[in-house]
Amino acid sequence: MLHWRRSSALLACLLSGIVAGCGTAGGAHGPGASGPHASGIVAAAVVNGASRGARREAADPQEAESYPAPASARRKAAATPRKAGEAIVAAGAPSDAEVRHELEQMQAVERSARRAQQQQQTTAVPGGRSIGGNGAIAIPASVPETIQKVIAGANEIADFPYVFGGGHASFVDSAYDCSGSVSYALAAGGLLSAPETSGELEHWGVAGPGRYISVYANAGHAYMYVDGILYDTAGRSGVYASRWQVGAVDNSGFVVRHPPGL
Repeated sequence: MLHWRRSSALLACLLSGIVAGCGTAGGAHGPGASGPHASGIVAAAVVNGASRGARREAADPQEAESYPAPASARRKAAATPRKAGEAIVAAGAPSDAEVRHELEQMQAVERSARRAQQQQQTTAVPGGRSIGGNGAIAIPASVPETIQKVIAGANEIADFPYVFGGGHASFVDSAYDCSGSVSYALAAGGLLSAPETSGELEHWGVAGPGRYISVYANAGHAYMYVDGILYDTAGRSGVYASRWQVGAVDNSGFVVRHPPGL
């Protein structure tokens, strides 16, 4: 039988993984000896320790600086690292719920804007057919870029006064007549390089109505529909009222033309 002091020392050596210097009491190996018997004891201790999941960690030299707490000071068990990592995708990133809330708010604002736009485009200012507001219409994102540019050009001069011959000497003017207005908007979309008269617009583009743009012209007047909305100088609600108008007009007596593919 091992002496209890020797036994304790041996056990301490075995647990610390130090073989050299450890031996048995009263056996063939004294202090500091090594051999098959000692190796077997060490191996058995390591195997038994591993099987029990016991691994002894070296002392932390900075433990005192880590605010050591008693074993009784415990927190609720933490989540797995993977689960914990799912909580934050990136530092400061909004949660899924916050993103959904923001999207809902944005969609609500867009719906409200569309309703306002539709109301603006279906409600005429008293005295004529001009839409209200600032006289401009919203540029839809769903139409080709050329059409967007045509609408932007039409918006630019939507509330300019009508003067016969306006916009023909140059696209840059302070007033526009019917064909000058149509020419300006078409030029904004890159569809015209110089202003055209109403008679010239009778032969512009290709015959028939277009998907996005339909220009109606005869020798004396011209107007158009862009994405289904009337753009005309006749029928406005006042001197500075919009050329964008509610509803439609009688197209009898006019030739309809459109840009190829549009």
